[in-house]
Amino acid sequence: MYAIVEINGQQFKAEQGKKLFVHHIKNAEAGQAVEFDKVLLVDNEGTVKVGAPTVEGAKVVCEVLNPLVKGDKVIVFKMKRRKDYRKKNGHRAQFTQIEIKQVIA
Repeated sequence: MYAIVEINGQQFKAEQGKKLFVHHIKNAEAGQAVEFDKVLLVDNEGTVKVGAPTVEGAKVVCEVLNPLVKGDKVIVFKMKRRKDYRKKNGHRAQFTQIEIKQVIA
């Protein structure tokens, strides 16, 4: 059984026991249980329910493993040739690691 769930504007395939890195969830503590109810699709051994826009009564229960994980550094380099223009910038995205405990449909 799996579900397609929307978490912080991104869609993820949620299966029981799967670990995910999602965009940073504010006010999340390690070990805290979090529920997401924006379930877009549920597949229960071949029986598929598609929501319009969400499936009624379906939710995904997760546990926060690590509330703040920094991603890899991304370098942004802009240059215009022969114009003496160069800009170097970079950032590291912040993620929260969660584990899917239960998919309720």
